[in-house]
This record gives sequence, C-alpha cells and structure tokens, in this order.
Amino acid sequence: MKLFVPGRICLLGEHSDWAGGYRRINADVEKGYAIICGTNQGIYAEVEPHPNKLIITSVTPEGESVGPYEISMEPQTLLEEAQKGGFWSYAAGVAYQMLTNYHIRGLVINNYKTDLPIKKGLSSSAAICVLTARAFNRVYDLKMTVRGEMELAYQGEITTPSRCGRMDQGCAFGNRPVLMTFDGDRLDTKELRVEKEMHFVLVDLLSQKDTMEILNRLNRCYPFANNEQEENVQHLLGPINKDIIHRAIESLQKADAPRLGEIMQEAQHQFDTFAAPVCPEELTAPALHRVLEYEPLKPHIFGCKGVGSQGDGTAQFLCRSQEDQEQVVQILEKDLGLPAIKMTLHPTQKVRKAVIPAAGFGTRLFPASKATKKELFPVIDRDGIAKPAILLIVEEAIDAGIEEIIIIVQRDDLNDFRSFFNSQISIENFNKLPPHFKEYSRKLLEMGQRVSFLVQENQEGFGHAVYTTRERIGDEPFLLMLGDHIYRSNTSASCARQMVEAYNQYGTSVVGLKRTPEADISSFGVVNGVWVEEQRILNITEFAEKPTLDYARTSLHVPHIPEDEYLTVFGQYIIKPEIYDLLETNIRNNLRERGEFQLTSALDRLRQMDGFQGLMIDGRRFDIGLPEHYLETLQLYAQP
Repeated sequence: MKLFVPGRICLLGEHSDWAGGYRRINADVEKGYAIICGTNQGIYAEVEPHPNKLIITSVTPEGESVGPYEISMEPQTLLEEAQKGGFWSYAAGVAYQMLTNYHIRGLVINNYKTDLPIKKGLSSSAAICVLTARAFNRVYDLKMTVRGEMELAYQGEITTPSRCGRMDQGCAFGNRPVLMTFDGDRLDTKELRVEKEMHFVLVDLLSQKDTMEILNRLNRCYPFANNEQEENVQHLLGPINKDIIHRAIESLQKADAPRLGEIMQEAQHQFDTFAAPVCPEELTAPALHRVLEYEPLKPHIFGCKGVGSQGDGTAQFLCRSQEDQEQVVQILEKDLGLPAIKMTLHPTQKVRKAVIPAAGFGTRLFPASKATKKELFPVIDRDGIAKPAILLIVEEAIDAGIEEIIIIVQRDDLNDFRSFFNSQISIENFNKLPPHFKEYSRKLLEMGQRVSFLVQENQEGFGHAVYTTRERIGDEPFLLMLGDHIYRSNTSASCARQMVEAYNQYGTSVVGLKRTPEADISSFGVVNGVWVEEQRILNITEFAEKPTLDYARTSLHVPHIPEDEYLTVFGQYIIKPEIYDLLETNIRNNLRERGEFQLTSALDRLRQMDGFQGLMIDGRRFDIGLPEHYLETLQLYAQP
C-alpha cells in the first residue's frame, strides 16, 4: 500500500493553537483560529504489516538512504525509543500510542521519497507522525477517521521530546485548506473550498531562529496578562486574529486573491506591532523583512508574510498567477540564493458526469421485462406526465448540474434507449400532441443531447458495470445512480443536488444514506461511522454488503440511531476516479463476490485510502425492480 502525507503550512493564525489552549485556565482568552493547508511536497512511503517489529527505511531529501531502523513492538521499548528524540522517535511514539489503544502487530515503512524540506516550519515531524498513524490505520483497517489519525499522531509526537502545537497534524487533511478552531482541549476542523486556483511560493530564508525562545516569551503572556505588552499579545492572538481569519475565509472561498493578499500583509503588520516587542531578539527578523520588502518581487505578488513561529525561518508569497509564481521562484533562487517551493490550492473538482447502469435483464419483472426494459417502465410524475423511469433519473441528474450522462445498456437494448432520447416522433404523431406535450417533446430532445450510451457486453456485477465507464469518465469524480430506482426529495433541492452540495463541501467521495428497519437490511448495503454533522454527515468507517442481522447488531450500529434501525445505501453515490484502479485490481485478479465483481468492497477500499462521507438524504427512493415495489411507486410517486 502506498501513502503520501504532505507538509503543513499555516497560511494565517500562527500561535493561536497553544494560545486558545489557555481557555482551560482563563475563559476570557479568545478561541484560537488558524487556516492551514498541506503543501505539494511531502513524504512518500510503501507500507505493509510485520508480525512483531516496527521497521523503517528512509531516503532523505538529499537522496541519502537511512536505515533500516528496527525496534520490537513492545510498549516499554517503543516508549524509551520515543523519549530519546530524533528522527526515529516520532514513528516510535506513534507506534507506542497505537499499541496502547489498538490490538495491532508490527509495521514496515519504506519511506522511498521525501521532497519536503526538513525543519523549515512545514511540520515535517508531524508528517512522519501522521504517516505512521495512517499506515497502522490502513494496514490493520482500524476504521479511524482523519481526525482520529490526527489525534493519535499528536499523542505520538508529544510522547517524544517535541512539544508541537495542535495544528501541526493538520497535514492529515492533505492539500486542502482547513479552518482549525482551538478551544481549550477541544479542536474543531472545517475544510474550506476555493473557487479558483491560488498560487503560493514558500521560501527558506536560510537564516536562524530560536523557536523555543519565541514560544517561551509569548507563553509568558498567558493565561493572565500582567502588563500592557502581554495584553497586546493576547489581543493579537485573540480578537485581532479572529477577525483576520474570518475575513480570510471569505476571501479564500471567493478566490479573491487580491483581498487575501491584503489580509496577509495586515496579519504580518499586526504581528510585528504586537508580538515582536515581547521577543525582539528573534522577532525583529531582519532576514524575513528583507525578503518581504524586496522590490523585484512586488509586481508578481498580492501579499506576503512570515509563517510558523515567525522570525527568520520561512516566508510565503501569494502570487498573481501561475506565471508569476514561476517568476517569484526564479527571483528568490537566482537573485537572493534562497530555495523556494511552489504550493497551489486547487478548487474541488466539479461533478460533471453521471453514470446510470441499466444493463440488467429485469428477472424479477418477467415477463413484462421481455416486452420492454424495466428502466423504460412508465411512472406518473407530479406534473401528470407519464415518464419512463430512466427519464426521471436523467432529469434528477440534470437538476443537480450534471453535464453528461452515461447510460450502461445491453447491446440488444441500445436502439430502444437511443430512439427514446435522440429520435423525434413522426410529424403526424407530433401534430396530434397537445401544446404542453409538444413543448415537452422538444425538451426531451434537448435532454437527449446530454445522454450517451455504453454497451456492457457481459453482465458481471455492479462493480464491473461501473468499471466499463472508465475511459468515458476519465480523471473526474462522477455521480452514480441506480437504473431501477427513482428519487423524490422532501426539499427544493433534489436528492442528487444534495449529494453534489455535500461533495463540494467536503471534497471526498459521498454515498447517500437512509434509515432502514433491521428486518430489511439483508437486502441493502449498510454503513457504520462517526458523525461529522449530527444526523446529516457521517464519516464512514465501514461498508458491509447485505450483512447478517447478527453482524449488524455487533458491528454496524451508528450512535443516535434507534437500536432497531441501521443506515443503508440510498442508491446515489459521488465517487472519485481512484475507484477504477481498485475495480481493475479485482477484475484482473478475478476477485468475485457471490460470483460477480461487486462495487461495495472497492468502495470500502477507497474509504481506507481517501475517506468516504455518508449523507443523510432528505428524501425518499422508490425501487421499481420488484412488482410490489413498482406498484407502490405508481401509487405514491406522484403524491405531493
């Protein structure tokens, strides 16, 4: 299994993590707020289980091989190694915490590449800790969320002599900006979206600073201020920081780079005014300010500031464009002799395509399915129009903003589907239609322009059907909707639109969920997880396909859901394109379940790799795949 964990840059809000921690003692201290983001550089590793040892080999950023380092997976041995400090201590500290909290064995980590600068304020130590926590989590499927990995990584790092802040492990979120809120011992996180690319440059000032002394001096201002200088620091890291962060969030989400650049300049000025006097030896920072004020850089940037503990360590620049980003790197490296790295924030990839499998035979609806495909069975919509079920699904996708819809069909059914979506009825029959049906006939042809078809020559399971769309989808997330289900929202937002909005908010794959009585769960995929937003967003920790009731009762119950109910798959998904590699592995190795290539196991693997959210859909689905369910759909679907 391959893993990548980036470095972490604090875009704004330095020192607010430990400052907000003082609310444990003084409730008048303002909460801490910071915006962090993973860098484009980081630590790469291949990991696998080991029966009884932690074994690490590593390659430094300079290309030097280090290790192997081997240590027994015994608690006292790991603890002693962690407390020695140094590069290996971080992995040992995390392994100690893992062994304390979970039933695990050993681990082999081959850190085959590192392009993250070490000891430059980019949280390289935290990246090692997160990498180790994530490796244990995924190798042993501990079903930890990203927040859980962060917490174990933090506990592991403070087992060593390091005294990192709570924001350092934010690298666990990857290259997405995250708002962190620090309230005593409580940490809240919220991922932020950007609408357009934003281009940063990080530069190593090749100077010296004493981070421990900076922290020591600033910490003297807490928990209670004893003079005006200390009051100024609390005001800076409290109300001033809160105001700056919340204005920066708005600028980030609107991709207002000029305004964000101004805010960065303001943040640096406020830090120089109120924090530097507490530790002038370190925070006057002549090397930092010489670079921030270098005139040839100014035409290429919107703003700049120091990062980390501030001082003469690292600086960041927000560039006007990708071309300006290149220019800034060249100026820093050629004119000033300072190594620089690029960091680009990317918008969440838009969901543009939908997949609808419709290649099944419809065995349970025979002999009607011999006359016509079940996806073409009519259903009366609220507008009084009798529509084939597939048309209702297509309309749902288009309402969610989908631009291209791919319907998977059998070869013998291709002409029927094409004729429905792409052929106009004869002029004689068109002229017989009342005006509103003529208008709908034109609308149907417009919708048909967004629909294409893909023939599945052999029907070998749901996972196989999805895999056939790989070339059509490419490297994009996609909406997956079942061909024999139709959906009715309880709100003005269709069920599919609710899914797209959840994906846009969190940036991870999403599956729609609904509550289901335990008597019915043997017919559905069931999930377990941890609430991110109570009764709305679930961080999924397990997918189980049609589980037994005994297994569900012991392993699949979700907190705050009635004891006799479970969360089952609603029938809509938004899936990242990494699913295709997982499906290909199953198909290449002929890994079948109940004789077919299923989707659920690949979804669970994707969950382990990248995370998966569940959305409680505010709506209802109607299954037309069984006669009794089809009859119920006809009776209920058109009702208000």
